[in-house]
Amino acid sequence: MEQLVIRLGSHTDQPVHWLVWSGEQNEIIASGELTNASELSTLKDRAGNRPIITLVPGSDVLLKQLVLPAKAARKALAAIPFMLEDEISTDIDSAFFALGHQEGEKQNIAIVQKNKMAQWLGLLKQADLVCNRMIPDTLALPLKQDASEQEGWSMMTLGDDVLVRQGSWQGLQGEAGWVYSAIAHYAKHQESKVLIHCLTEIAIPAIPNVELEPDLAPLPMEVLTRGALSSTFNLLQGQFTPKKSASGAVKQWRLAAILAGVALLITVADKGMQVTQLSQQKETLDAQIKEHFQRAFPETKRIVNVRSQMRKKLQELEGKGGSTSMLVMLSQLSNAFSATKVTPQTLRFDQGRSELRIQAVAANFEALERFKSLAEQQGFQVEQGAINNRDNQVMGSLVIRS
Repeated sequence: MEQLVIRLGSHTDQPVHWLVWSGEQNEIIASGELTNASELSTLKDRAGNRPIITLVPGSDVLLKQLVLPAKAARKALAAIPFMLEDEISTDIDSAFFALGHQEGEKQNIAIVQKNKMAQWLGLLKQADLVCNRMIPDTLALPLKQDASEQEGWSMMTLGDDVLVRQGSWQGLQGEAGWVYSAIAHYAKHQESKVLIHCLTEIAIPAIPNVELEPDLAPLPMEVLTRGALSSTFNLLQGQFTPKKSASGAVKQWRLAAILAGVALLITVADKGMQVTQLSQQKETLDAQIKEHFQRAFPETKRIVNVRSQMRKKLQELEGKGGSTSMLVMLSQLSNAFSATKVTPQTLRFDQGRSELRIQAVAANFEALERFKSLAEQQGFQVEQGAINNRDNQVMGSLVIRS
């Protein structure tokens, strides 16, 4: 299997390194360096149908560890941003938290600004490149050990940057002067020497209590590619999870089918009025239609003629062409609602933002989490708000975006 690996910079004017790797032949097919991110579109032919791994600067990703129970509940994992609020310098609402693997009772967490994630993904999207995985470059460096199996650091240069991996979930990346100063500061507080394996030729000044061991590797991008392929971590989680996009034709037919289905339901209700022997069933059906209509269009305070009002709403949807409608979203979420028994109490729809706000009731917190997971599998972005316990049930707010 062939793979395209791209290493982006912190800023768009920084060089972009890339490499095409053959897993079957275990060798480089092609590699190079772009002047800056504006040239990413030139890699479209290189990408072809190959999966893309994107490496991002470790200086933009804060790696933290929290002590949690070995089998931490999802409720505890959801509270991680608030547990780290005092340890990060930015507002937690502007930060994105990605979960790494657990090491015993330690939960690995990567923190990066949402606007930085959006910038990287935006650059790739603008170049028509679809990223499957995103990894901090420091975590793609190899973990090294000496003859006594003592863990050592690995270090190499890539362009003007120096990359250092200090442990399984720890690293440094930045300009040489800053990195060397950080190493010196750390080393002087250690009882034994810090062993650093130099993977590339590095003109590093002598640093007290630091032992350098040459361990020259092939091209820096080959080192990072091998490390990225062996890594299981992916920054693309939650709201940044890659989505399988349906074609425009499929989306149009899907919307038409949903609208046709709703129209058919209204027609059946109308015909039922003419059948006296089914009057009881007609009354039940009318009540259900009004209930679903009220849920779909909560802004409608009074229902006089549900068939006429529904037709008007359908005409409004048809007049807005390809914009996302509340009916489409609710139809696509129907399986998630039925599978988790999550019941919406209130619905609010913002058509301009394609956003559905739900106040929902569930049997427990796990049901809300499962609903969130199923909705995200359908291609939605889901954000959980406040969650409260009430009468042996859980009530929570959800924001669902198309």
